[in-house]
Parts: sequence; C-alpha cells; structure tokens
Amino acid sequence: MTTTAKKGIQPIYIIGALFFIFGFVTWLNSVLIPYLRIACELNNFESYLVAFAFYISYLVMAIPSASVLKVTGFKKGMALGLIVMGLGALIFIPAALSRTYVLFLLGLFVQGTGLALLQTASNPYITILGAPESAAKRISIMGICNKVAGAIAPIALGAIALKDVDGFKHRLLTMSAAEKVSQLNDLASRVILPYVGIIAVLVVLAVLIYFSDLPEIDADVEDESVSAATAGKTSVFQFPHLLMGVLTLFLYVGVEVMAGDTVISYGSYQGIPLATAKFFTSFTLLGMIIGYLIGIICIPKYISQEKAMKWFAALGVVLVIIAISTTGYVSVLFIALLGLANSLVWPAIWPLALSGLGRFTKIASSLLIMGIAGGAVIPLCYGALADVVNPQQAYWIMVPCYLFIFYYATLGYKAGKKTDTILNQI
Repeated sequence: MTTTAKKGIQPIYIIGALFFIFGFVTWLNSVLIPYLRIACELNNFESYLVAFAFYISYLVMAIPSASVLKVTGFKKGMALGLIVMGLGALIFIPAALSRTYVLFLLGLFVQGTGLALLQTASNPYITILGAPESAAKRISIMGICNKVAGAIAPIALGAIALKDVDGFKHRLLTMSAAEKVSQLNDLASRVILPYVGIIAVLVVLAVLIYFSDLPEIDADVEDESVSAATAGKTSVFQFPHLLMGVLTLFLYVGVEVMAGDTVISYGSYQGIPLATAKFFTSFTLLGMIIGYLIGIICIPKYISQEKAMKWFAALGVVLVIIAISTTGYVSVLFIALLGLANSLVWPAIWPLALSGLGRFTKIASSLLIMGIAGGAVIPLCYGALADVVNPQQAYWIMVPCYLFIFYYATLGYKAGKKTDTILNQI
C-alpha cells in the first residue's frame, strides 16, 4: 500500500516538469513574433507564420506520434520528444547567424514536432492517472506548471531579444542600407545564447525521464463499463463527442494562442512601447494561472468541469467584445484577461472528449493533439485580417470560436452517448 502511494506521487512531479517545458518553449513565440518581424523585416501575416510553423506540426505529426508511442511506450516517448525539441532549438543557431526566416520556421516546426510527441503521451497520461471526475483538477495543476513557465519565458527572452528595441526601430530609419543589414544581423544573433541554454535543459530532462521509474499505464485496458460503451465499435470516428471535442480544441487553441501571442503586437498597435508591451503575455498567463487555481479549488467539489468550461467560454465572448469596443491600455487589458477565460477550457475538453474511449484512447488523444493546429490556422487568419482591416477589428474572429466552445460544454460533449448515460451526467 505504501509503495503504491509513493509511486503515485512521483509521476505528478515528472509530468509537471514536462508541462513546465511545454509552457516555456510554447510561449516564447509571443516574443519571437514581434522580434522576428523587426529582425527579418516582415508584415503581420508573415510574422504570424511563427505560430503557424509551430502549431501546424501538431496536425502533421500527431498520428505518427501515436505510432511511435505504441513502440516506445509513454516514458521513452516523452524522452524522445524532448530530444526532438532540442534539435529544433539547435536549428535556431544557423537561423540566427544567417538571419534566414525560413530556417527559424523550420526550427519552430521541429520543436512543435517534439511537443506533439510529448503532448500525445502526457495529456492522456495525466487524464488516466486518477479518477475521471477529477481529471480537470489534475490538468489544472499541470496547467499552472505550464503557465508559470509561460509567464517567465516572454520576460526572460524579451529582456534579451527586445532590449532597447523601440530605440532600435527609430535608429533603423536613419541608417544606410549596409549599416541596417549589420544591425539587423546583430539583432538576430541575440537569440543564440538563450536557445543554447534551452537545448541543455531539454537534453538533461530527457535523460532524467529516460532513467526514471515513471510507470507505464496501459490505456488499452478497459473496465466493464467502458467495455460496454465501446462494444461493437471498430473506429475512433464512431464517437461523435470525440470528433466535436477535436473541433472544440482546434478553436480553443486558436483563441488561446491569439490571446497570448498577439497581445504584445496589439499593445504596440495601440501606441504602447514594446519595452512595456513585452510584459503583456505574462499578464495573460497570470490570468490563466488564476483560472487554474479556481479549477483546483472548485472542480469537482463545487462545479463540474463542463459547467466551468461553459461559463468561462461565455466570459471569453464578453471580454472580446469589450476589447474591440475600447482603446489603449483598457483594450489591451481585456485581451490579456482572455487568459482567465481560456484557463478552464483545456482541462475540461480532455476528460469530456476521452470519456468512454477505452482501447481507442491513444488514437483519440492523437486526434485531439491534431486539434492543436488551431494555433497555426486561427492566428494566421487574424494576421491576414489585421493587414486588411486593423489588429483590433480582427479580434472578431474569436467570438464564434468561444460560442462553439460554449455549445460543446452544454450539449456537444453528450453527442452519440446513450440516453441513460446522459441522464446520469445531468
């Protein structure tokens, strides 16, 4: 009994460390977007290819990741994912030395590939590692690890990459062509040292996980109730609540990435210096941390995970409309507050979408991971709209996304389930 308890504690710490890495690497993009826009002389649409290259890897690599996990298992798959992320970070060095935007994008794609493998393993792992009704609570704890790292990352990289960048932009206007190229090359080289540090951390963590006693969990083993639910099912596509969950996650990741990755550039659009705006993503992630704390305290004791998801989605609609209707710091503040609205959506989608999947859990997880590609598509659409209209009005794209999330939390997660099961959930 005591041995089991001890083994049950350690996986939480290990997975928590992984979620910290997810957050740190992922939210560096919020700084890379305005940074590479200057260093590589890009427009809005081109700069948001940073998010596209990073998140589209989830769409491309999620199914192959499931195949890898069948061979390696969860633990070795996580270690391999960290090594792949390290290779992506390594590509940043020649990209910075040559100031080649395509190489930066390749590095981001490879990092995303590693993360796709990690997320395919870790998200169902933390969902299965305990009672289903408290899964959102456990994912909320992981979310805090993720978002604390995400709050630190843009400040850390911003202090290096965006140091004196407002003055730098003004000086560029008066430079000769040759001097401008030289200065932009120097600006591009600022990311080399931070990414060398990231490579070292990823390799060390990969080794630690590989040699850890992290237990394997067989997601293919079903209890009697799940076996009954999956009886006669031959394909993961026979679960409508899962397919709707994938679309919900696609839309959710799109608005989450928009909230974090556009707020710095949006602050600059509102006339706020980048020296100040570089902190805005951290405020967004602080909002997410507050939301996760609410989830840890309230789910499932005071509120179900689906109700939390529903009301926080409604909050997202309200915040977007206020942000579009105001200007300056007030408008930027309400975009930053979207972090709070987004916080309890991700933790709720996973257990709701994976409910009753049994032996289909791993492939279902891969489909959900593919949904993370929403972070590639929706911010890119935002960037295109921002160039055509303006960065503020382009935020209207978020409203239908939140409305669909609200629908899934209300009715969508019940789709295809037996009537008696639905009545029990109500």
